[in-house]
Amino acid sequence: MGSTKGQKACKICKSIFEGAKCPNCDSQEISDIFKGKVRILDVEQSEIAKNLNIKKRGLFAVKLG
Repeated sequence: MGSTKGQKACKICKSIFEGAKCPNCDSQEISDIFKGKVRILDVEQSEIAKNLNIKKRGLFAVKLG
C-alpha cells in the first residue's frame, strides 16, 4: 500500500487531497496510506460511486490503510 507523494485521503469521505484538512468535508481525520484511486465524474450514473458510497465528484481512495 502507498500513496502518491504528498497526497492524503480523508478517513470520513475518502477524498484524496494535499494539505492538512479535507476540502470535501473539512475533516482532519486523514491517512497518508491508501490503496487505489478512482475519479468520479458523474455521481448519479457511476456504479463505483454507489458501491463506495461517494456522493460528490472528485478523486477518491478505493481503500484506506
